[in-house]
Amino acid sequence: MTKIKHFLAAAVLLWSFSSCSKVEYTKVDKPAYLRVFNDFNTRIGVENKDEQKPFMCMLIDPEFDKDGVPVGAAIKGDFLDKRDPYAPPYPSHIGSSTSKRNPEYPGKESVPAGPVLNGFDLSSWAQIPSGKHRIIFYYRPMNEIPFFDLEPAVRKNVVVDTTLELGVEEVYTMHVLQTDFTTKSRGIIVRKENFHLLPLSDSMVYVNFYNYSAAGFWSADKSKKIDNYEDGVMRFGIRDDVNIWMSLCKPGGWNTITGYKYAYLGQMKRSIGNGTAPYYSFPLFADAASNRITTDIWQRFTLLVPGLDPERIPYGDRDSYVDGQYGLLALYGNGARQTFERGGLFLPSMIINIHSGTYNPRSFATVNTLEVVNGTAYLTTIQRRYPKPVY
Repeated sequence: MTKIKHFLAAAVLLWSFSSCSKVEYTKVDKPAYLRVFNDFNTRIGVENKDEQKPFMCMLIDPEFDKDGVPVGAAIKGDFLDKRDPYAPPYPSHIGSSTSKRNPEYPGKESVPAGPVLNGFDLSSWAQIPSGKHRIIFYYRPMNEIPFFDLEPAVRKNVVVDTTLELGVEEVYTMHVLQTDFTTKSRGIIVRKENFHLLPLSDSMVYVNFYNYSAAGFWSADKSKKIDNYEDGVMRFGIRDDVNIWMSLCKPGGWNTITGYKYAYLGQMKRSIGNGTAPYYSFPLFADAASNRITTDIWQRFTLLVPGLDPERIPYGDRDSYVDGQYGLLALYGNGARQTFERGGLFLPSMIINIHSGTYNPRSFATVNTLEVVNGTAYLTTIQRRYPKPVY
C-alpha cells in the first residue's frame, strides 16, 4: 500500500455561548491573519420555519451606546452568508457579483489582505491587529442595508460573543456554527493553522479532514433535517467516527491508478472542541503516464464506519438512506456531477491547472482542508506562488 505521509495540524479552540458608526481600516502593525466562515448550513423550511436565517454580521472590538446597541467597531464583516462549498486559493469574490452577500470574511470586503508567507498565498486572509479581541456575531435581516444603519432593536440579536488572543503573524481560520442539533446551541471554532510552518514538498498534494457537525445531527430522525438531495448519501449526516479511504482516478469513470485504489489514510472523528488533524499526502504526478507538466487525475474519498470494507459497499445510489455509515466525496475537475457515480458529493479537484510560464496549462500541488458540517462537506484550497504566464 502506498505510504501516506502525515503531519499534525495545530490545535483547535472552541468557545460556545448562549447567546454614526465607526469602522477604520488602516495599516496593520504586528498583524495576525484571519479568515471566517459561516457554517450554519441548515435550510429553512416548513419543518423549522421559526429558526433564524443564517445571515450575519461580525464585529471585532465593538462599541456600544448607553442601551447596549452596537454603534461601531474596529473591524466589521457584514452580510456574512452561508459559506460556498469551495473556498478557492485566491480572493475570488471581489468584483464577482453585484450582491452584497459575502460567503466568507474577508471575501468581498476591501481590507488589508495577508501576504505571501513562507511561499503560501494568504490573500484570502485578512490582516487584523494581533492581541486580545472581543468578537461578536449578530443575526441580521437578509437585505442590503448596512448593519449600523439597521434599526437599533435589530442590532441586538447575538449569535455568539467571545474574546480571544491572536498571535503575531499567526494564521487563523474561524468558524461560527451550530454545536448541538437538539438544543440549537451555537459556538465558534478558531483553528490555528500551521501549513506555512511545515516542511511540505511542492511535488505533493496535502489534505486534512475535520468533522464539525453538530452533536446529535447524524443520529436525529431524518424527518427533522432538510433533505439536500445534491449532497448524496451523506446528506443526512455521517457518523462521529469514520475511516478515510482515498482513491486516485483517471477521467472517464472508475479508472483507478495503480497503488491508489482505496488507500487507507486514517480516521476522522467529530470534534468541535480542542483537537488536531493530520495532513495526508499523495504525489502530484501519481499517474506514471503523465508528462510531469500536467495531470488530469481526480480524487475520491470514501468515509466508512470502522469495520466496513470499501470494496463491499454498494455505491452509486444517493436515494438510499445509509444511516450515516458511509459518505463519498469526489473531487473531479471543476466539481461537475458525474453520471456514473450518483451517490457522491462533488467538489473541485485539489490539483490546480493554470497557465504558468510557457505551459498552458501546468499542474500545481496544493494544501487542502475538507470539513464535514451537518450532512455536507466543504473544500478549502491553499496554493503556493507559481511563475506568471509567458505569452
